[in-house]
This record gives sequence, C-alpha cells and structure tokens, in this order.
Amino acid sequence: MIATLKTFVRVVATPVHLKRTLLIAFVVGSWLNLFNHGDELLHGAMDAHLAIKLILNYLTPFVVSNFGLLAHQRH
Repeated sequence: MIATLKTFVRVVATPVHLKRTLLIAFVVGSWLNLFNHGDELLHGAMDAHLAIKLILNYLTPFVVSNFGLLAHQRH
C-alpha cells in the first residue's frame, strides 16, 4: 500500500504531468462552473454551499485526469 502511494505521488507530482492535469482541471472545471452555476454566479449569490460546489467542479476533473494518467502508466 505504501509503495502504491509513493508511486502515485511520484507520477502525479512530475512537473509535466502536474501541468497537464492542472490545465485539464482548469478548462473542464471552468466549463462545468459556467454551465451548471453561471446564473448563480452572475446574480452574485455566493455562499458556502456554492463555493464547495465550485471547488468540486475543479477537483473532479483533476482527480479523474490523474487516475487516467496512473492507469496509462501501468500499461
């Protein structure tokens, strides 16, 4: 288990991989936020519940792209 976590961190923290996964998270997360919460953002209805949703819209593609990267590394 520890070896797997070390491999995960080593692969994810590689600068070229981190740059790519952060770019994916930014592009996809921004689209998701605009598409799903654009009206709330335009009306200025920011609260803690919405902030959590916005953060998760960036975190989800970051995690998914990293799992895809790790799956590709195993082959």
